Amino acid sequence: MTLKDNLHAFFYPAAVAVIGASSTPGKVGHTVVTNMLSAGYTGKLLPVNPKGGEIEGLPVTTDINDLPRGLDLAVIAVPPKYVVEAVRELGMIGAKSAIVITAGFKEAGKEGYDLEQELKALCEEYGISLLGPNCLGMINVGAGVNASFAAGQPGRGSIAFFSQSGALCVAILDWALGANIGFSKFVSLGNKAVLDEADMLEYLNRDEDTKVILGYIENVEHGEAFLKEARRTSLNKPVIMIKAGTTAAGAKAASSHTGAIAGSDQSYTAAFHQSGVIRVGDVATLFNLAQAFSSQPLPKGPNLAVVTNAGGPGILAADAADRSKLSMAELSPRTIEKLQEFLPSYAAFYNPVDIVADADARRYRQTLDVIGEDPMVHSILVLLTPTASVEIEKAAEAVIRTAQKWTKPVFACFMGKTKVAGARKMLMDAGVPCYAFPEPAVHSIETMYQYYLWKHRPAPVYAEVTRDMDAVRKVIDDHLRRRQAEVVEFEAQQILRAYGLPTPRTRLARTSDEAVAAAEEIGYPVVLKIASPDISHKTDVGGVAVNLVNAREVMETFKEITARAQRLRRDAYIAGCLVQEMAPPGVREVIIGFKRDEQFGPMLMFGLGGVYVEIMKDISFKLAPLSKQDAFEIVREIKSYMLLKGLRGEKPVNFAALEEIIMVMSRLALDLPEVLEAEFNPILVNNERAMVADVRMTLSV
Repeated sequence: MTLKDNLHAFFYPAAVAVIGASSTPGKVGHTVVTNMLSAGYTGKLLPVNPKGGEIEGLPVTTDINDLPRGLDLAVIAVPPKYVVEAVRELGMIGAKSAIVITAGFKEAGKEGYDLEQELKALCEEYGISLLGPNCLGMINVGAGVNASFAAGQPGRGSIAFFSQSGALCVAILDWALGANIGFSKFVSLGNKAVLDEADMLEYLNRDEDTKVILGYIENVEHGEAFLKEARRTSLNKPVIMIKAGTTAAGAKAASSHTGAIAGSDQSYTAAFHQSGVIRVGDVATLFNLAQAFSSQPLPKGPNLAVVTNAGGPGILAADAADRSKLSMAELSPRTIEKLQEFLPSYAAFYNPVDIVADADARRYRQTLDVIGEDPMVHSILVLLTPTASVEIEKAAEAVIRTAQKWTKPVFACFMGKTKVAGARKMLMDAGVPCYAFPEPAVHSIETMYQYYLWKHRPAPVYAEVTRDMDAVRKVIDDHLRRRQAEVVEFEAQQILRAYGLPTPRTRLARTSDEAVAAAEEIGYPVVLKIASPDISHKTDVGGVAVNLVNAREVMETFKEITARAQRLRRDAYIAGCLVQEMAPPGVREVIIGFKRDEQFGPMLMFGLGGVYVEIMKDISFKLAPLSKQDAFEIVREIKSYMLLKGLRGEKPVNFAALEEIIMVMSRLALDLPEVLEAEFNPILVNNERAMVADVRMTLSV
């Protein structure tokens, strides 16, 4: 039996057993039974309790072993000490899936953790798809299944929702009942001992009843599987998620800039962005977007037309559009001519189209008919304020008619509360998203447009990276054998060369005479850097000197740097100094690094280099492997991008050279799982070339 088969049995069970069913109202085992009956379940419902008798008119099975072989679904609501044995017995009768509502597992401490591990091992042994433990349960509205202890039965819709928080499930169900929002599937994941977000995405992607997938997560334990399913699903239908725990307060301290800056939240942001998941920050936005995506077609372009009966709201909508990825549509001359035929002379004929305060429903209908015909308009937002003359419900009918007539998305914003309540319900019931204010309406349209662009982006292309892995492994294995975590620059230079990375001409000098000879060979001016496997931050010991222009300066500086380093770090082995060619004038400094995230693997970062990375923290992030498009985007996502592009006549940096280095870093991160963190800082780049001027790596030893 495959996971796909099990999940079908899970959501569409022909027979459901409730282990721990109770005849006492208020107990979980009683609520599950009554919820199943209230949902209209037409399959075989089997309460199980050693006491026997009847529950809600259903005969009670006294022993799990008496249940039908190959049972589709069992809902378990017994104390935690009895759960493992119940699952063992279910496995022996070939049960396909189970929901453990019971709490008291890994969330309760070590004893509960051990119990959950035993439960997980049993499910793997018997091939049981398990939801929970410590969860609210599952609802499949279309199949009449409410295998939960939630209060209330949601209506049917095309929105699927899964959540790691059972308490949030309860609150959202109650809110959805009041807002008349329906669901296709509703799942409380709980502790995710077996079934997790990736499994839900894999199934819901295939589910014909689901148009939009919503999720609330606190953590992802199988990042690679999640990314795979999220990418696949997002290409088919929108996935919208809230990720709780957005601060980096709990992140471990790291020795590199990358590690210090790249908190856990950045990895989730990068994962969502690269897999097409739409991330939101609050539940209201989650359901605003869910209603929009489930009821309206995607806009096929950025051009928004706004129709309003009041100037102020129209300006607010235009301002919101200007701050977004949308554009205010430039109406065609033919459209304006048609509007002038029936709108009063004091109306505003250009976008936003202000049909003025005395507009009636007929004027709304005529205006929307004309706007809808304009090929330059990709989406329409209709604003209404409850003036004395406007016929609110009839205006709503005009908006509904427009939404049904055109294949363009139509949104409404009926401002106010009491007077517009009936019209807003009409619009929502007809599948036209209606908002109280213009800004969230514009945000919904923008999000749908960005999702349209993501769905239609070209398939990712990955660059081939040539490297000498024998040379790389020699350096890494030497450090692992010595249990030396830091691979500092003078040793890491060998890795750079093995990957064919461009670097300034560099020589290791063990004496001042060797330093002078190296400088003469490279050509003045030069840079001197302390070379020590024990000193990772050279500037902390005054270990860098730049713009040395003759032999005397090189000799004296070599002695000063090595003596100072030995004095400040008496435990450090000083190998000498690196002598390096000086950067040409006009270069900018950038940083490329990565940190290995526990959930998602290597997370790359890009930003301005040198001291700027610490001060400005203007950083962009992507998860490896990076495609060519990812490398293109990561450079352009920082706020300081214009400094690299060139201001006031400055030439832009060689972006292609930077992107090649980024692709190499992505490949290196995947090649070397022993490397926890690495950074090229600074990378010196001008309009001609880019060079890795300094490098360091941290290994897991």
